[in-house]
Amino acid sequence: MKAIDLHTHTCKSDGSYTPTELVDYAIEKNLAAVAITDHDSIEGLDEALAHASDLKKRGLPSVEVVPGIEFSTKYQKQDVHIVGLYISYGEEAFQDALCGFVDSRISRNMKMCENLQGAGIDITYNKLLHMYPEAVITRAHYASYLLAHGYVKSRQDAFARYLGDHTKYFVPREKVTPSQAVELIIKAGGIPILAHPPLYHMGNSRLESLVSSLKEDGLMGIEVFYSTYTNQDVRDMRRLADKYDLLISGGSDFHGANKPGLDLGCGYGKLYVPEEALFKIKEAL
Repeated sequence: MKAIDLHTHTCKSDGSYTPTELVDYAIEKNLAAVAITDHDSIEGLDEALAHASDLKKRGLPSVEVVPGIEFSTKYQKQDVHIVGLYISYGEEAFQDALCGFVDSRISRNMKMCENLQGAGIDITYNKLLHMYPEAVITRAHYASYLLAHGYVKSRQDAFARYLGDHTKYFVPREKVTPSQAVELIIKAGGIPILAHPPLYHMGNSRLESLVSSLKEDGLMGIEVFYSTYTNQDVRDMRRLADKYDLLISGGSDFHGANKPGLDLGCGYGKLYVPEEALFKIKEAL
């Protein structure tokens, strides 16, 4: 049975691969399917789906592209990510909601640029857009900008000095709740998935409370497989999936060169998401 990867990013958010390049790489990695789940963005989906379809029509090796998105949400002052798979992203209501996300990001980015200017850094939002055209600007882009212009020695240095949550330059962004993201994905005909729960370091009881609450709101799956999980993490996520009757999902969180050492389909070398998981997700549609 082939592997799949249901959590990846392109240059339309904070990855380094174009949607076409990501599809080609998924084929090279012999994946059965790849989901493109850019942060609060659907800009890469048309390109990826069209490229995969064209390859198939020409009788060339192809891969199933799952149209997706990853919403950044806020739960009790903590970031929680919700992945949507098989979204009908062309629907007007869904696109209108995304416009609100984009406006919020733009406002936050302009304020962060002002803060960094106060630190003597020659940066504007327009310069970021010029350097990363058509991308949804995230802190990963700030880190690359600072590194390229010699303000920091590494991406880690950029976050430690300028971009981290606890630096004086950071500006938090207004975010929807996980429940609102789940509702939006369902309205778009998609499958809402709780992304990489162990990364939130909530503790078992608080995490289970979140899962229980989201299940009532319509949550349909949980990432049981992820690049940084330990064996215990996998067992814990399986237990939650079984207890709350959730679909099993997972992926590498591939970002290309922006996450060195983390590869598509296999993460840091041990990740394997079985194609069987996708069969059950399709059944749920």
